Amino acid sequence: MSEAEELLSTPTEWDLPPERHRHFKDVLMQRIDDDNDRAEKPSVRRRLVRPAVLVPLVSAALAGALLTTLTPGGQPPRARTSGTSGTSAASAASGTLGRIATAAMASDAVPVRAGQFVYVRTLDRSNTGTFSGPVRLGALHTEERWTAQDPGPLRITGWLRASGKDAVMPGQLIPVDAGEPVPEGVGHPTYRWLASLPTDPDALLARLRKEARPAEGETTDQAVFSLIGSLISGTVMPPANAAAFYRAAAKLPGVREIPDAVDAAGRHGIAITLDDTGFATRDEWIFDRRTLALLGSRFYLTDPERGITTETLAGTSAVMRTAVVDGKGEVPARAAAR
Repeated sequence: MSEAEELLSTPTEWDLPPERHRHFKDVLMQRIDDDNDRAEKPSVRRRLVRPAVLVPLVSAALAGALLTTLTPGGQPPRARTSGTSGTSAASAASGTLGRIATAAMASDAVPVRAGQFVYVRTLDRSNTGTFSGPVRLGALHTEERWTAQDPGPLRITGWLRASGKDAVMPGQLIPVDAGEPVPEGVGHPTYRWLASLPTDPDALLARLRKEARPAEGETTDQAVFSLIGSLISGTVMPPANAAAFYRAAAKLPGVREIPDAVDAAGRHGIAITLDDTGFATRDEWIFDRRTLALLGSRFYLTDPERGITTETLAGTSAVMRTAVVDGKGEVPARAAAR
C-alpha cells in the first residue's frame, strides 16, 4: 500500500490544515527560485500574499526573505467571483454552516494538557512555479505538524516535517520560530486559549474582528474568514467553541456555498468560501457531505501580473490524521488518533 493509500484509509476528524502554512510554503519556494533575478524584476514584489498566522517563520535564517516577500506594494489585482446568485448562495451557506455547527457540538474533544502537542497530518499540493511565473502545482506530498500547547510565552510554537516530491526540506523536523516569545493567542492557539473564547457567535465575531490583521487590500471580513480557517485547523478545541466559529462564519457578508469541491485526496464534499472582489486570493473549506467533518481546503489566486486572468488553483490540502501526542516528532498510533 502506498503512503497516499495508507493515509486515505485513515479516518479524518474535523480539522482543516493551516492555510497559512500553504501560503508560507508558496512564498518561500517562489522566493528562493526568484532570488537571483529580483533586482531585474522589481514588479514581483506586488504579488499579494497574506502573512502567516500559525506559521510565522520556519527559522530565523529565513526571516528576512520571508518578510520581504510578504510586503505588498501597489494595488492588488481583483479576484473574480463565480457561482449562483449572492442571495441564494449566502442562504445555502448559512444553513450548511448551521448544520456543521450542530455536528461539531456532538463531537468529542478531550482537554489537551499544557505539555502536549496537537498533531495533524495532511496531503498537500502547492505551487512550485517561480515567483514571477504562472502557477504550477507540484506533486502530492505529506506534511506533519506538531503545535505546542504550552501557554508560553514561546518562541518555538511548533514543529513541521514534510516528505515526498516537492516537499520543502523533506524529512527534516523544522521549528516554527515566531522570532520572539509569544503568549497563547491568535499566533499561538492552544486548547486553553481557544476554550476561553466566547461561544456566542456575535461576541466571537466581534472578538475576531479585533484580532484580525488584514493585509493591504484585504477587508476585515476576509481576514476574519481566513483567521477562522486557521484557528479551526491544526487545533483541538471544545465542541461549543468549534460550533461558535462556524456560526460566526455564517454571519460574514459574502459567505457562500459551493455544491461540489475536491480536496487533495480526491474526496468530494461541500465547500464554504467568502467572496471578496478586492483581494487576490480566495480560500475554500471542504466538508464531508454526510458527516460534515472538515476534509480539507483549496486556495485560489487571481493575479494579472503573473499572466493569471481567471481564478487559478494554487494549493490544495486534505486532512488525514488529527491526534494529541506527548512530544514533538511523535507520530501517534492509529488507535490513539481522534
